[in-house]
Amino acid sequence: MNREMLQEDLVRDEGEVLHAYQDSEGFWTIGVGILIDARRGGGITREESRYLLGNRIARAEADLDRALPWWREMTERRQRALANMCFNMGIGNTKKGLLSFKVTLGHLQAGRYEDAAREMLDSTWAKQVGERAERLAEMIRVG
Repeated sequence: MNREMLQEDLVRDEGEVLHAYQDSEGFWTIGVGILIDARRGGGITREESRYLLGNRIARAEADLDRALPWWREMTERRQRALANMCFNMGIGNTKKGLLSFKVTLGHLQAGRYEDAAREMLDSTWAKQVGERAERLAEMIRVG
């Protein structure tokens, strides 16, 4: 069987929606007719989840490379912390997302890791994510 042709047929017949939506029966679906509604036995496999995760990690890295090229000069642990934050809130801009952490990013770029960690923890984001912020701030602090 020609899988490429079947794929084309299914995209044509099912449509392709790149966000969660409710199908004609009200069940949550995504992509090309992929049922994800647990009420109907839907969901994704661990492999599918990790595939999506890998794509999103690559996107976060590309966003960081584009917006903050100096981030690659930090230790691996600090890079992971910054990528984790970017994954969580998106790169955003100076009003929202990681780029809104202007003071924190300035401290990071200057190598003032203690100050950067303190700024991270003194944010609305830290209150929202709790333990995650504490763990990432410690990664930044210790390196």
